[in-house]
Amino acid sequence: MSFNIALSGVNAAQRDLDTTANNIANVNTVGFKQSRAEFGDVYATSLLAGSRTKVGDGVLTQEVAQQFSQGALQFTESALDLAISGNGFFALAPDLSSRDFSYTRAGMFKLNSENYVVNSASQHLLGFPVNADGSSASVATSTMVPIRVPDSSGAPQATTEVDMKMNLPAGAVGLDPTQFDPADQLSYHAKTSITVYDSLGDSHVQTFYFIKDVNAPAASPNEWIMLTAVDDTLVNITNDDGTTVPALPPPAVPGPADARNFAGTATGNPVTGARLIFGSGGDFTGIQSANGTNQPDFKLTTEALGAILTNGSDQTQTLSIDFNFSVGPQTPEEPTQYADPFVATTLSQDGLAVGRLTGIEINKDGLVLAKYSNGTFDPIARIGLIRFANEQGLTQQSNTQWKESILSGEALAGEATTGTYGDINSQALESANVNLTTELIDMIVAQRNFQANSRALEVNNQLNQTVLNIR
Repeated sequence: MSFNIALSGVNAAQRDLDTTANNIANVNTVGFKQSRAEFGDVYATSLLAGSRTKVGDGVLTQEVAQQFSQGALQFTESALDLAISGNGFFALAPDLSSRDFSYTRAGMFKLNSENYVVNSASQHLLGFPVNADGSSASVATSTMVPIRVPDSSGAPQATTEVDMKMNLPAGAVGLDPTQFDPADQLSYHAKTSITVYDSLGDSHVQTFYFIKDVNAPAASPNEWIMLTAVDDTLVNITNDDGTTVPALPPPAVPGPADARNFAGTATGNPVTGARLIFGSGGDFTGIQSANGTNQPDFKLTTEALGAILTNGSDQTQTLSIDFNFSVGPQTPEEPTQYADPFVATTLSQDGLAVGRLTGIEINKDGLVLAKYSNGTFDPIARIGLIRFANEQGLTQQSNTQWKESILSGEALAGEATTGTYGDINSQALESANVNLTTELIDMIVAQRNFQANSRALEVNNQLNQTVLNIR
């Protein structure tokens, strides 16, 4: 019997050595979870045997159990390198239509030739479909689908509003607005331009001209005329309430017929501009309307740009010009007239050109966003996480993957950062949770156990030889 006891000890020590060697071999395997050999003693006795003198029958390997503790995060440069901080597994499918899922903590993903997110074994990463606002349409394993990054362009957005803040020079000598000539820089005091966009994403240049009115009344000497043009064509301006400011004669420039074009003549329709009024302290007091009242909201609107937009875009597009977009009384965003040169301190618009896909971004909650060159983000999908009631009951597969089993319980799908699910870290990988120092010590201990049990076998053999040699 002592032979069998020592032999069971040798086998147990060998299993412990094998487990430790496997842990050490995978110390650099992303998402690897170390294993631990668990042993139990063997004891058997009959009803009539003397249990008090029974020694035992050796040792048995009960289980090689994986340890699902968190591995350290290793940061990378790829947005598709993903690491889970906390509970959960990534779900993988071998092809687009398969429902034979496997689960992993290894987040080394890339795009295949069809722009699907896959791992090195060409298995597809699964996620939940999302709505336009990024919310998940459904959170269930049955609705999980392979994640694909689209190669489409970002949708354009027509400009609806231009926000402007500028300083007009208080010392400017007044000019006659009726002599305005855009080709003559001496007929106006300042100009500035901004790129705006139509509904198709085509760009257009909107230019603003500022003229200090020499004909302003003595009671209000700080009045400026502002005119605007889109693609070198003057457009009429109205107040936000629909009224128009006093009309100016058309540009006095010889040329073809259209009086509102910079190449126009002095004949034709007059152009309505905006009359900006400043107080004696340089503060902006209002915009004069056609009936002589000031507009308190400091907003203007151009006429429809249909005559200018000849590319098939929205012919009803207008441009709102906002001189008061302050977010609070401590940060006024209104024009000024100080004793400083002209400067446009704020000039922005809300339109967008057509965007090219420049990359993807993945949030901690797993939301995958397509990033475009026009500054927009489109939600693509949300990476799903899977958890189990008993992780150690999972069936281990190769490539650092596991399968659902009866012991693990049913796969439960959810979103990262909710409930007991962990966070998803982009540009990071989870290292193996192997402590190399501990494994080396365990290997030494297992080696000593193996040697001791081998010595017990040798002693048993010597005792048997002694008995056989008795004459």
